[in-house]
Amino acid sequence: MVNIGDTAPSFTLPTNGGGEVSFPSTQASVLFFYPKDNTPGCTTEAKEFSSLKAQFTDLGVDILGVSADSVKKHDNFVAKHDLTVTLASDPDHVALQAYNVWVEKRNYGRTYMGIERSTFLIDGQGKIVDVWRKVKVKGHVDAVLEAAKSHFV
Repeated sequence: MVNIGDTAPSFTLPTNGGGEVSFPSTQASVLFFYPKDNTPGCTTEAKEFSSLKAQFTDLGVDILGVSADSVKKHDNFVAKHDLTVTLASDPDHVALQAYNVWVEKRNYGRTYMGIERSTFLIDGQGKIVDVWRKVKVKGHVDAVLEAAKSHFV
């Protein structure tokens, strides 16, 4: 389990727009893991992070979303919803497993592996300063912004 005070696990993944991201960076970051592009909760979360991106940027905080969806799906998701956050593709579950968010889930009596919606706030030295697991989308992005303000102002 990745906890507050731990060093953020490192990874390199492809991103929407044909880029690549290596993590952790030397800049404070919000790293949010979400289950699937173009689903209601994931769309709301990505749109809310996008709408508050300027406020995070003013604090010197980058935002990166990660799911197992392909880069092509991310590109479509970004275009469809005018997202401004960077989305990384992790189909091999490298980052998902490193952050312990690839978990066994249960739904309507069915058990399967999936992504636990989770967010990590990481400082510029690569230390985890806040963690949200089993995230409920409503109010979450505002809570992350308030935490970022308390850590980085």
